[in-house]
Amino acid sequence: MTDGEASQDSLFSSPRSRVQGRGPMLPGSPNIYNFSDPRESGDRTYDHTPIQGWKHLDEVYDLLLTEGEPTNFREAAGKGVWEQAMKEEIASIERNNTWKLAELPAGHRPIGLKWVYKIKKDAKGLITRYKARLVAKGYIQKHGVDYDEVFAPVARLETVRLVLAISAQKGWFVHHLDVKTAFLHGDLNEKVFVEQPQGFEKKGCEGKVYKLNKALYGLKQAPRAWNIKLDGVLKENGFKRCKLEQVVYRLYTKQSKENLTILVIYVDDLLVTGSSIEEITQFKAQMKLRFEMSDIGLLSYNLGLEVKQEETGIKIAQSNYARKVLKMAGLDDCNPAKFPMEQGLKLVKEDGSKGANATKYRKVIGCLRYLTHTRPNLMYSVGYASRYMQSPTITHQQAVKHILRYVKGTIDLGIHYQRRGNNSLLGYSDSSYSTDQEDGKSTTGVVFYFNNKPITWLSQKQPTVALSSCEAEFMAATSAACQAIWLRGLLAEVTGREEEQVVIKVDNKSAIALMKNPVFHGRSKHINTRFHYIHECVENELIRVEHISGEEQRADILTKALPKLKFAEMRELLGMERIEESEP
Repeated sequence: MTDGEASQDSLFSSPRSRVQGRGPMLPGSPNIYNFSDPRESGDRTYDHTPIQGWKHLDEVYDLLLTEGEPTNFREAAGKGVWEQAMKEEIASIERNNTWKLAELPAGHRPIGLKWVYKIKKDAKGLITRYKARLVAKGYIQKHGVDYDEVFAPVARLETVRLVLAISAQKGWFVHHLDVKTAFLHGDLNEKVFVEQPQGFEKKGCEGKVYKLNKALYGLKQAPRAWNIKLDGVLKENGFKRCKLEQVVYRLYTKQSKENLTILVIYVDDLLVTGSSIEEITQFKAQMKLRFEMSDIGLLSYNLGLEVKQEETGIKIAQSNYARKVLKMAGLDDCNPAKFPMEQGLKLVKEDGSKGANATKYRKVIGCLRYLTHTRPNLMYSVGYASRYMQSPTITHQQAVKHILRYVKGTIDLGIHYQRRGNNSLLGYSDSSYSTDQEDGKSTTGVVFYFNNKPITWLSQKQPTVALSSCEAEFMAATSAACQAIWLRGLLAEVTGREEEQVVIKVDNKSAIALMKNPVFHGRSKHINTRFHYIHECVENELIRVEHISGEEQRADILTKALPKLKFAEMRELLGMERIEESEP
């Protein structure tokens, strides 16, 4: 079997499964596949292990379904943990006055319902809850007929990292709240009818349907209804929505005398921190009066991020998520690598090698993309490999496999936001000139620090072809300026301080001269107008551009594949460090 043929069965197989060129097996060599004839082995085939006891078939089914998640109601029916979970869901719906039994009016069609089952686990993989969710089949709804707007409050993870960095610097602790059946609290403006849930039909009223008073999971308008409901409740309690995060309401603050409370929203997860524990306790009590909530305590695990809050600061990592990615790719037992990509590696769309499984390739790339939320050192290699998701080949597959081997060797890598220190922003901007052989475009690398730890980073191919390294650096610095303006405004609004000038470090003196002096007409007349935004930022003293040597340019790791020693050095400058894992 060739390497290309092997890839059709498994995208990223273990090295032990690829045995090539070994020659014929020697006689008498130990091998697990060298079976003898059981008829000639006599007593050697008899299992002398004593019988351990018997279990009823229903008990075996209960054990199997406890470990796995049912795919439909038939598989869950009659199983204790899932029966209880479904009863709790129905009780929550009725307690919230979500629906009312009624006759279906003429001209209306009811929406079907489906049970969805999920086993909730903590960061250590221990089961914490068996959850059954009643979901409406909203895919049959039509835009403009059954609903108008669709959105949900989802905070950017860079906003979450900024709030964690601020909390660590000020010595605050971050608390985690979860709203139970959050979407059921949203009020509906439209008339919506749903069928009775499977297994919970009302006897004698099987022909009737439920008219929804409030939103139900699966409806197109459910996220919008919950968003509006939560926004109104927070405003009643004195919270103010941040202007820079109000497109979809994600970040709120409350200023009272000398105390500050910050609230970050991710759909039904609320992260709250602040200078007064009394204010936070009061906020929890106010929210429990309006919603059915779970007070999880100090934030330790959310959205795949493992958070450790200690006296020295706040540490974030994705160790368990990285293990899941490796297991999914079949590389949980692979040999680790010390760097994610070979220096000088040049990939092209059509390299002559056989095609790989595009679906599995995209799935692994998506998982690695999410892993970069705590590992900026992976940004360039993952971004480079993601350019070939349309038609991946075996060569592209091997490049991704090398990235996964690097992840295996850096499972415990993360970021440590430390106590005290300064509270200023510092940015680094860099670019690699004409690194893409196919279209000649450069790669932009940007990273911003708060209290000398990274909070936001970027590695992205530039939209246009640069005619010189000066122009490439100029376009990269403009992207950094846009991010700097947003960060300085967000930081000022969250902390209540005045906006401060942001310093951006660039290692190209010609680009700095072009930013400060726009009279270089010959160098800049062909550059897209949008990239000249940095002139106004420098002129209005919103940002300050300073020169830095290439050896100290921290964004260099985001623009190209570096040699092993240089990569290790730049990774340390970037702010990555080993995070000790908690004992299970």
